[in-house]
Amino acid sequence: MGLQALFFYLFAFVAVASAFMVIAARNPVYSVLFLILTFFNSAGLFLLTGAEFLAMILLVVYVGAVAVLFLFVVMMLDVDFAALRSGVIEHAPVGVLVGVVLAIELIVVVGGATLSPEVASNSAMPIPPLTERTNTAALGDVLYTNYVYFFQIAGLILLVAMIGAIVLTLRHRPNIKRQDIPTQVARTPETAVEVVTVKPGQGI
Repeated sequence: MGLQALFFYLFAFVAVASAFMVIAARNPVYSVLFLILTFFNSAGLFLLTGAEFLAMILLVVYVGAVAVLFLFVVMMLDVDFAALRSGVIEHAPVGVLVGVVLAIELIVVVGGATLSPEVASNSAMPIPPLTERTNTAALGDVLYTNYVYFFQIAGLILLVAMIGAIVLTLRHRPNIKRQDIPTQVARTPETAVEVVTVKPGQGI
Protein backbone atom coordinates (compact mmCIF):
# COMPACT_ATOMS: atom_id res chain seq x y z
CA MET A 1 0.00 0.00 0.00
CA GLY A 2 1.48 3.29 -1.09
CA LEU A 3 1.44 6.53 0.83
CA GLN A 4 -1.20 8.02 -1.46
CA ALA A 5 -3.53 5.06 -0.90
CA LEU A 6 -3.00 5.32 2.86
CA PHE A 7 -4.00 9.00 2.89
CA PHE A 8 -6.96 8.22 0.63
CA TYR A 9 -8.40 5.68 3.06
CA LEU A 10 -7.67 8.00 5.98
CA PHE A 11 -9.43 10.99 4.41
CA ALA A 12 -12.29 8.84 3.15
CA PHE A 13 -12.90 7.18 6.54
CA VAL A 14 -12.86 10.47 8.45
CA ALA A 15 -15.07 12.15 5.83
CA VAL A 16 -17.70 9.40 5.96
CA ALA A 17 -17.62 9.22 9.76
CA SER A 18 -17.91 12.99 10.20
CA ALA A 19 -20.68 13.15 7.58
CA PHE A 20 -22.62 10.58 9.59
CA MET A 21 -22.05 12.58 12.76
CA VAL A 22 -23.50 15.67 11.06
CA ILE A 23 -26.94 14.03 11.11
CA ALA A 24 -26.40 11.96 14.27
CA ALA A 25 -25.17 14.67 16.66
CA ARG A 26 -27.84 16.04 18.95
CA ASN A 27 -26.17 19.40 19.42
CA PRO A 28 -26.48 21.52 16.24
CA VAL A 29 -23.17 23.26 16.99
CA TYR A 30 -21.43 19.88 16.94
CA SER A 31 -23.15 19.10 13.64
CA VAL A 32 -21.69 22.22 12.05
CA LEU A 33 -18.23 21.40 13.42
CA PHE A 34 -18.46 17.88 11.99
CA LEU A 35 -19.58 19.43 8.70
CA ILE A 36 -16.42 21.56 8.65
CA LEU A 37 -14.35 18.43 9.32
CA THR A 38 -16.10 16.72 6.40
CA PHE A 39 -15.20 19.61 4.10
CA PHE A 40 -11.55 19.48 5.14
CA ASN A 41 -11.26 15.77 4.43
CA SER A 42 -13.10 16.15 1.13
CA ALA A 43 -10.58 18.82 0.17
CA GLY A 44 -7.82 16.35 0.99
CA LEU A 45 -9.42 13.81 -1.35
CA PHE A 46 -9.57 16.42 -4.11
CA LEU A 47 -5.88 17.15 -3.62
CA LEU A 48 -5.05 13.46 -3.96
CA THR A 49 -6.84 13.34 -7.32
CA GLY A 50 -5.00 16.43 -8.59
CA ALA A 51 -7.98 18.79 -8.43
CA GLU A 52 -6.32 21.48 -6.34
CA PHE A 53 -8.73 24.19 -7.54
CA LEU A 54 -11.76 22.29 -6.23
CA ALA A 55 -9.94 21.68 -2.93
CA MET A 56 -9.20 25.36 -2.43
CA ILE A 57 -12.71 26.38 -3.45
CA LEU A 58 -14.14 23.87 -0.97
CA LEU A 59 -12.05 25.36 1.84
CA VAL A 60 -12.49 29.03 0.94
CA VAL A 61 -16.18 29.02 0.01
CA TYR A 62 -17.75 26.28 2.11
CA VAL A 63 -15.53 26.20 5.19
CA GLY A 64 -14.66 29.90 5.16
CA ALA A 65 -18.12 31.22 4.42
CA VAL A 66 -21.01 28.77 4.47
CA ALA A 67 -20.04 26.55 7.39
CA VAL A 68 -18.86 29.47 9.53
CA LEU A 69 -22.11 31.29 8.73
CA PHE A 70 -24.08 28.22 9.82
CA LEU A 71 -22.08 28.09 13.03
CA PHE A 72 -22.71 31.74 13.88
CA VAL A 73 -26.39 31.47 13.00
CA VAL A 74 -26.84 28.38 15.16
CA MET A 75 -24.94 29.91 18.08
CA MET A 76 -26.48 33.40 17.94
CA LEU A 77 -30.11 32.67 17.07
CA ASP A 78 -32.47 31.08 19.55
CA VAL A 79 -33.73 28.36 17.25
CA ASP A 80 -36.22 25.83 18.59
CA PHE A 81 -34.62 22.65 17.22
CA ALA A 82 -37.14 20.45 18.99
CA ALA A 83 -39.88 21.97 16.85
CA LEU A 84 -37.77 21.48 13.73
CA ARG A 85 -37.16 17.81 14.50
CA SER A 86 -40.87 17.21 15.09
CA GLY A 87 -41.55 17.30 11.35
CA VAL A 88 -38.80 14.87 10.35
CA ILE A 89 -41.06 11.82 10.26
CA GLU A 90 -43.69 13.74 8.32
CA HIS A 91 -41.23 14.71 5.54
CA ALA A 92 -39.31 11.43 5.60
CA PRO A 93 -40.92 9.99 2.41
CA VAL A 94 -39.91 13.07 0.40
CA GLY A 95 -36.37 12.87 1.76
CA VAL A 96 -36.12 9.17 0.90
CA LEU A 97 -37.38 9.87 -2.62
CA VAL A 98 -34.79 12.62 -3.15
CA GLY A 99 -32.06 10.35 -1.76
CA VAL A 100 -33.05 7.52 -4.13
CA VAL A 101 -33.00 9.89 -7.13
CA LEU A 102 -29.53 11.19 -6.18
CA ALA A 103 -28.27 7.63 -5.65
CA ILE A 104 -29.53 6.61 -9.11
CA GLU A 105 -27.82 9.63 -10.68
CA LEU A 106 -24.51 8.77 -8.97
CA ILE A 107 -24.78 5.14 -10.07
CA VAL A 108 -25.43 6.20 -13.66
CA VAL A 109 -22.47 8.60 -13.69
CA VAL A 110 -20.02 6.22 -12.00
CA GLY A 111 -21.27 3.22 -13.96
CA GLY A 112 -21.03 5.07 -17.26
CA ALA A 113 -17.45 6.12 -16.55
CA THR A 114 -16.55 2.57 -15.52
CA LEU A 115 -18.24 0.74 -18.39
CA SER A 116 -17.30 3.29 -21.06
CA PRO A 117 -13.95 4.88 -20.15
CA GLU A 118 -13.61 6.22 -23.69
CA VAL A 119 -16.32 8.78 -22.99
CA ALA A 120 -13.92 10.96 -21.00
CA SER A 121 -11.36 10.88 -23.81
CA ASN A 122 -13.93 12.01 -26.37
CA SER A 123 -14.70 15.31 -24.61
CA ALA A 124 -14.79 18.44 -26.75
CA MET A 125 -12.26 20.23 -24.52
CA PRO A 126 -9.87 17.63 -23.04
CA ILE A 127 -7.73 18.47 -20.02
CA PRO A 128 -4.17 19.33 -21.04
CA PRO A 129 -1.27 17.46 -19.43
CA LEU A 130 -0.08 18.81 -16.10
CA THR A 131 3.37 19.37 -17.58
CA GLU A 132 1.91 21.89 -20.03
CA ARG A 133 -0.81 23.58 -17.98
CA THR A 134 -2.01 23.28 -14.39
CA ASN A 135 -5.62 22.38 -13.66
CA THR A 136 -6.41 25.83 -12.27
CA ALA A 137 -4.93 27.61 -15.29
CA ALA A 138 -6.72 25.27 -17.72
CA LEU A 139 -10.02 25.86 -15.94
CA GLY A 140 -9.45 29.61 -16.07
CA ASP A 141 -8.71 29.42 -19.80
CA VAL A 142 -12.03 27.70 -20.45
CA LEU A 143 -14.06 29.77 -18.02
CA TYR A 144 -12.85 33.19 -19.12
CA THR A 145 -12.84 32.48 -22.88
CA ASN A 146 -15.51 30.04 -23.95
CA TYR A 147 -17.91 30.64 -21.06
CA VAL A 148 -17.13 34.23 -20.08
CA TYR A 149 -20.66 35.46 -20.87
CA PHE A 150 -22.26 32.67 -18.84
CA PHE A 151 -19.87 33.52 -16.01
CA GLN A 152 -20.93 37.17 -16.09
CA ILE A 153 -24.62 36.21 -16.24
CA ALA A 154 -24.19 33.93 -13.21
CA GLY A 155 -22.53 36.77 -11.30
CA LEU A 156 -25.36 39.14 -12.28
CA ILE A 157 -27.98 36.65 -11.10
CA LEU A 158 -26.21 36.30 -7.75
CA LEU A 159 -26.02 40.09 -7.43
CA VAL A 160 -29.75 40.46 -8.13
CA ALA A 161 -30.52 37.69 -5.63
CA MET A 162 -28.40 39.40 -2.98
CA ILE A 163 -30.08 42.77 -3.55
CA GLY A 164 -33.51 41.11 -3.48
CA ALA A 165 -32.74 39.36 -0.19
CA ILE A 166 -31.59 42.65 1.36
CA VAL A 167 -34.69 44.50 0.14
CA LEU A 168 -37.07 41.78 1.36
CA THR A 169 -35.50 41.50 4.80
CA LEU A 170 -34.77 45.19 5.41
CA ARG A 171 -37.01 46.68 8.07
CA HIS A 172 -36.97 50.39 8.96
CA ARG A 173 -37.67 50.86 12.64
CA PRO A 174 -39.49 54.07 13.61
CA ASN A 175 -38.18 56.78 15.94
CA ILE A 176 -34.57 56.26 14.84
CA LYS A 177 -32.47 59.18 13.64
CA ARG A 178 -30.90 58.32 10.30
CA GLN A 179 -28.14 59.96 8.33
CA ASP A 180 -29.16 62.35 5.53
CA ILE A 181 -26.15 62.80 3.25
CA PRO A 182 -27.55 65.61 0.97
CA THR A 183 -28.59 67.68 3.98
CA GLN A 184 -25.18 67.30 5.58
CA VAL A 185 -23.36 68.25 2.38
CA ALA A 186 -25.57 71.32 1.86
CA ARG A 187 -24.85 72.76 5.32
CA THR A 188 -22.96 76.04 5.58
CA PRO A 189 -21.13 77.58 8.53
CA GLU A 190 -24.05 79.98 8.99
CA THR A 191 -26.51 77.11 9.44
CA ALA A 192 -24.15 74.81 11.31
CA VAL A 193 -23.03 77.23 14.04
CA GLU A 194 -25.35 79.16 16.31
CA VAL A 195 -23.86 81.95 18.41
CA VAL A 196 -25.67 82.46 21.69
CA THR A 197 -25.12 85.56 23.78
CA VAL A 198 -25.23 84.70 27.44
CA LYS A 199 -25.83 87.51 29.91
CA PRO A 200 -23.69 87.69 33.05
CA GLY A 201 -25.06 85.48 35.80
CA GLN A 202 -27.20 83.35 33.49
CA GLY A 203 -26.57 79.83 32.31
CA ILE A 204 -27.20 78.34 28.95
